[in-house]
Amino acid sequence: MIVWLNGTHGAGKTTTSALVQPLLPDSRVFDAEKVGETLMDITPGLPETDNFQHWPPWRQLVVETARRVLDYTGGTLVMPMTVLVEQYWREISTGLAHHAIPLRHFVLHADQDTLRGRIEGDTVLGPSPFRLKYLEPYAEAARTWLHGEAEVVDTTHLTPAQAALEIAEAVKG
Repeated sequence: MIVWLNGTHGAGKTTTSALVQPLLPDSRVFDAEKVGETLMDITPGLPETDNFQHWPPWRQLVVETARRVLDYTGGTLVMPMTVLVEQYWREISTGLAHHAIPLRHFVLHADQDTLRGRIEGDTVLGPSPFRLKYLEPYAEAARTWLHGEAEVVDTTHLTPAQAALEIAEAVKG
């Protein structure tokens, strides 16, 4: 099974995924961003883009890597990864379904002010214009399709540990 934690930057995906993993027996965290980083290391580079998700191989490789890891290990993959383009989500979710991989899709949501405050106050990554520019695309995706495709966990007033427990209970329940 895959437990996908979606949502924009500042929603708490990375932190929450690390807390969900020990709550789900036989689970591992697989950050699909690493697939994008691998593609970014190709030289000479792939066609210019502001986001590796625009490269079709990223979406295909995320599905294939998840499938291969699950074939090898079994269990559950907890995957923290923002996907805000509906077509990209369809490609990934359809690819996983093609391989009969069960998928639980959660969106970690917070209001815009909370997200902006988290990004601007991030003591690890620091304030990030890259991360801030995804606030409006997230809001648009949430309004138009994303929240209808997932179980929404509002993290505005939750700690990451509380969000992790809510997700783990939903998966187990």
